[in-house]
Amino acid sequence: MALKTTRSLGILDLERGLPPGAKPPAPERGSLMSSATFDFPVISETVAGARADVAMRSDPELEPAYVAAARRLVERGAVVISSYCGFSIRYQAAVAASVNVPVVMSSLLLLPTLLRQLSPAAKLAVVTSDSTLFREDLLGISRPDERARIVIGGIEDGVFYKNVMKSPPVPTDAADVEKDVAACVARLRAANPEIAAIVFTCTGFPVITPAIRRATGLPIYDITTLCRSTLSSLA
Repeated sequence: MALKTTRSLGILDLERGLPPGAKPPAPERGSLMSSATFDFPVISETVAGARADVAMRSDPELEPAYVAAARRLVERGAVVISSYCGFSIRYQAAVAASVNVPVVMSSLLLLPTLLRQLSPAAKLAVVTSDSTLFREDLLGISRPDERARIVIGGIEDGVFYKNVMKSPPVPTDAADVEKDVAACVARLRAANPEIAAIVFTCTGFPVITPAIRRATGLPIYDITTLCRSTLSSLA
C-alpha cells in the first residue's frame, strides 16, 4: 500500500555538522523552514556533503546529491522544491530536470523579471551572504546593459556570516542579522542612489526582510517571496 503523503514545500537543506541525535533550533516565523511563514507544510531533506562552505562554492560534485534529495522530497509529498542556500542556483537546471514539480532554488531566479518591472534607469541591488564568492554566472543575466543595472553587496564581514560558517552554525539574534544587512544596504544605496528594489539571496535574511522594507521604503524580495508566489499558483 502506498504511503500517504501531505502536500508540502520541500527544502533542500545543508549539512549542519550537528552531533548525532541533535536537532537544529526551531525555525522562526518568517524563515524559509517555518510552516508558519507560508501557512503550508514544510519538509526538508539534507543534501549529503553540502556544508555551507562547499555549497557556496557551487561544487559540481554535489549535483547528484541535490538531485537525490529532491527526488526524496517529491516522494514525501513536496509540490514545490526550494533550497536553503541561494548559491544553490547552480543546481537549478539539474534538479528541475529530475522531478515533476516546480523548482525554485534561489531568489536569483527573480532577476530577469524584476529588471523588466523597473525603469531602465533604475538599478537592482543583490544582497548576498558573501560577495567575494558570488560569481557573475549566478546572475543568469547575459545582456551587458542589464548587467550594468545590477549592484552586488555582501555581509561577509558581519557577525551573522561568521556564525553561519561555523560547524555547527551558531544562532544569530535577528537584531544582529538586521544590523549586518542594513549596513550593507546603506552602503549600496549611498554608492548607487538609482537602486529601486533589492533582492536578498541568503536564506537567513527573510526573518528581517519586513524590517528592511520599512527602513528603506523599497520593494524587497527574498526566497520566501518566490516560494509563496509559486505555491499560490498551484491548484
